Amino acid sequence: MLNNVGFNLWADNYDQTVQVSEENGLYPFAGYKKILNTIFNEVMQKDNSKVLDIGFGTGVLTSKLYSNGHLIDGIDFSEKMISIARSKMPNANLFEWDISKGLPSEILENTYDFIVSTYTLHHLTDEEKVAFITELVSLLKRDGKLLIGDVSFSTREQLDKCRQENIAHWDDDEFYFVYDEIKFSLPSTCEFHPISHCGGVFVISK
Repeated sequence: MLNNVGFNLWADNYDQTVQVSEENGLYPFAGYKKILNTIFNEVMQKDNSKVLDIGFGTGVLTSKLYSNGHLIDGIDFSEKMISIARSKMPNANLFEWDISKGLPSEILENTYDFIVSTYTLHHLTDEEKVAFITELVSLLKRDGKLLIGDVSFSTREQLDKCRQENIAHWDDDEFYFVYDEIKFSLPSTCEFHPISHCGGVFVISK
């Protein structure tokens, strides 16, 4: 797992790294653009919504929402990535924070129309994911939605196949979503929409 030092060092080249993987349909970022577009289009169904982004990175997704009039709060644990994102979203409320510690007090005081997270929650174990997602859902307004785009699979067999095909650069310190295994611990309103062979979008409604 990359710590915040790793992400700070990776910050300048992060978007380029993602692009190479995405354009070639490779693990881990195959389907990346479509995943972000799916989440973007869902948030755009409501004007001027209040959005919390968990692990916003360089602001690829939230800067587009910001420029379309949405109010952005965000959490990331890389100081360098926050600096890049802040240059795109000067009026957003961006916090440096490690989600393994839950949520900062400033966030717990708020409620949101949408909470989004892309390629972040795989750093938590399944048990930690469930606890964290439960906490996030409690911050949603009535009819709000939690939208998670990440490396994810419908079944364990699909994950194992992807791992074998990418064993040379598979990250065993990351914990990818397997819908068939985690769905029983998530709210009954959870839907999973596969986008690529190694990625998809979870939609959890309040």
